[in-house]
Amino acid sequence: MSGIVFENISKRYGSSADAPLAVKDISFEVPRGSLTTILGPSGCGKTTTLRMIAGLESPTSGHIFIDGQDVTTLGPAQRNVSMMFQSYALFPHMTVLENVQYGLRMSGVAKDEGRRRAVEALRNVGLDRFDDRLPSELSGGQQQRVALARALVLEPAVLLFDEPLSNLDARLRREMREEIRALQQRLQLTVAYVTHDQSEALAVSDQIIVMDVGRIAQRGTPQDLYEAPQSEFVAGFMGEAMLFPGVAQADGRVHLGPLALAPRQPVVPGDVKVAVRPEAWQIEAAGTGIAATLAKRAYLGSGYEYTFDTALGAIFVVSPDLGRVLPIGAQVGLSLGQHGVSVVQTK
Repeated sequence: MSGIVFENISKRYGSSADAPLAVKDISFEVPRGSLTTILGPSGCGKTTTLRMIAGLESPTSGHIFIDGQDVTTLGPAQRNVSMMFQSYALFPHMTVLENVQYGLRMSGVAKDEGRRRAVEALRNVGLDRFDDRLPSELSGGQQQRVALARALVLEPAVLLFDEPLSNLDARLRREMREEIRALQQRLQLTVAYVTHDQSEALAVSDQIIVMDVGRIAQRGTPQDLYEAPQSEFVAGFMGEAMLFPGVAQADGRVHLGPLALAPRQPVVPGDVKVAVRPEAWQIEAAGTGIAATLAKRAYLGSGYEYTFDTALGAIFVVSPDLGRVLPIGAQVGLSLGQHGVSVVQTK
């Protein structure tokens, strides 16, 4: 049984028939025990979608099911759903244990049972010796774990995350996304997770739903979205791909300047767009591939970012080769590897 089902959901803000639609007739499923990320740029409708799952917004049309029950008209308190907000929303005057127990106390759970469940939830997120601390005595990552424990202790059918890592630095973001994913898999939680960060979505998801101006642009596994985008928008949005005009020939090959590619999926002859990710470019000797002149260089520690001037325009390349540093003005050739290149039909 699916954990969450959206059937032809639309959301219009305002009572007028011509008021703009924030979400436009979307349908999808989140399988029970899996993590689905709703991904997209600001204003695409992803947070509105999450709030409709939580019952904080009501759809204008369509139906929402959670664990097989139609919850379309039910309020937040009538749904077995917990939501973890970007701001954590901890009570500053309460201890860690009191914060985690709060929802249970409001639900009428006996004090001893509430304490036992709160202690277990804190243990699950690695905070089993922090019961008596106040939120102000915790780091940002620890506060987030308290918020996660508070959501888990209610034993929800569905757990919702709204940009949960945006307040953390890069190292903590990586650690926390690994912990959230490990916890979700260990406890077999049904999770809907909203972010605008593509790398975060790729790292934690069983399924990714990419939204664009209120509609679903594409959904599938992380590998599907990264390696087989179905539109220019998805190709450009996932992983910093650059789009170049190409031509598909009748023999199935695609030409990008002097380069010939064999696309993974058949394409109709004619004009296409070739999406190339920065790591797909291979730097060769001058006279091979696409002629390129190095215009910019940046050292990243794990490699270099290069920007080359070419007949196709500026090309951005990420190179892990620390032993060969190109000087500005270097003349090279650029070819393409197999990974990180995809072809989409133009409309």
